[in-house]
Amino acid sequence: MGIPLLSNISRGSWAVSPTILRHLSTQSRIPRAKKAALTITPSAVARLANLVQGPHPQLIRIGVRNKGCAGLSYHLEYVDKPGKFDEVVEQDGVQVLIDSKALFSIIGSEMDWREDALSARFAFKNPNVQDACGCGESFTVGS
Repeated sequence: MGIPLLSNISRGSWAVSPTILRHLSTQSRIPRAKKAALTITPSAVARLANLVQGPHPQLIRIGVRNKGCAGLSYHLEYVDKPGKFDEVVEQDGVQVLIDSKALFSIIGSEMDWREDALSARFAFKNPNVQDACGCGESFTVGS
């Protein structure tokens, strides 16, 4: 038989098993690393640092909007402070916010800054994408 989770002390009162309490108290002492919801490449870090410097420093929030052929597209905006439920990602001295409504669409992604002769943009490598339109502007994630 396994470890009892609960034991009946007397007439309807229940208590957590001492074995479970010992296990939980030792587990809470182990520091656990938290994996970031988004990783940022060095070129994106440099670009983000340039964008937020200025007379009125602001944060950048990443979200998704219903748009495009495949259904969703990335949306970046300047904000003064994090929203109540925004996920704050800090890496190499820069902070990026992820809109709480977009977190499940973005989690695990890599944010990069790309420049070529015709354009300069943030690009995302997103493991959650199941389909994308031909131009790469919109995407669909699995449910």
